[in-house]
Amino acid sequence: MSKPPRRSGPPRRPSKTGGPARPPFGGKPQRPRRATEQDHVPDGPRAAERAGERGTARPVRDRPVRERAPLERSFNERTGKPGERRPRPDNRSESDERPSRRTDRRPPRRTDERPTRRSEGAAAPAAHRPGAPQRIAKLLARAGVGSRRDIERMIAEGRVSVEGTALTSPALNLASLDGVTVDGNPVAAASATRLYRFHKPTGCLTTARDPKGRATIYDLLPKDLPRLVTIGRLDMNTEGLLLLTNDGELKRAMELPANALIRRYRVRVFGSVNARALEALAEGVTIEGVRYGSINADIEHKSGAYAWLVITITEGKNREVRKVLEHLGLKVARLIRVSYGPFELEDLPVRGVEQIPDDAVSRLRSRLPGK
Repeated sequence: MSKPPRRSGPPRRPSKTGGPARPPFGGKPQRPRRATEQDHVPDGPRAAERAGERGTARPVRDRPVRERAPLERSFNERTGKPGERRPRPDNRSESDERPSRRTDRRPPRRTDERPTRRSEGAAAPAAHRPGAPQRIAKLLARAGVGSRRDIERMIAEGRVSVEGTALTSPALNLASLDGVTVDGNPVAAASATRLYRFHKPTGCLTTARDPKGRATIYDLLPKDLPRLVTIGRLDMNTEGLLLLTNDGELKRAMELPANALIRRYRVRVFGSVNARALEALAEGVTIEGVRYGSINADIEHKSGAYAWLVITITEGKNREVRKVLEHLGLKVARLIRVSYGPFELEDLPVRGVEQIPDDAVSRLRSRLPGK
């Protein structure tokens, strides 16, 4: 008896309809697969016709598959599983059924409520009320004795006393300066803030006293002025605008680099001026381990080996302009400060003193943080 010819192609696979399995090439007949629920096909003449074309009908379940309930109706009242939603009443909106994220029992904030500013008649914080206790360093600074750091240094040196007892720590709050003495002299109550412009000449120091006996700016000021402290410093060979005030707090706020008050200078230099090197100062520069921030430098006029530059800084570090220009190979022949913050030197004569109007001081104080 001759063998049937072998057929080529992939092996035969069992039928998915549950009928007799077709043995693969060279294999043994397989057991029919058990029908499952996935074998269900919808009823209808077309379905039966398709099943008849395949030679066998797919098994049909004896009961229809129950449709899945909508999400709103799938909430389990007994378990209350998270992620399922309760049936929504007809009188509730879609946003009402969302669970609240609030963990406290405070009433929700109304959307039309907005934070309002404290009215002028409302009570101010205790630290800013007139007569409220304040740190002694702040009171002495407002009285024009010096800056807070200077006063803390005086206290450490035992120069500040209260009712005859020398202080050893600045951690003391007082409502007034009654009974407070500095170097044995009573301190007057703080007066209204005053600010002055002074055209400093060369050849004098910006200090109250000099151990070597050299001239200071206080030797040039009129004797009828109140006790004043300088805002910033100008070295002996620098001239121009110097601000003085009787308010140590204002002095400190205007000197802070964080407040970035602009200081503008006109500088006469000798040497080869490199425009690109001046432009690079806008990114800052490090000299002998000291980092100087952004500096704006422009060439105002150039004639031969000399040039006039306009330098703008905001930090005001010690001899900053001179050190930066010397780092670029330029020799400073003359240095004039023409402005500090919103105040200009203008045509104020050398050694001239002029009080700045109170409204200009008020506008400045409103711009400074904490003033």
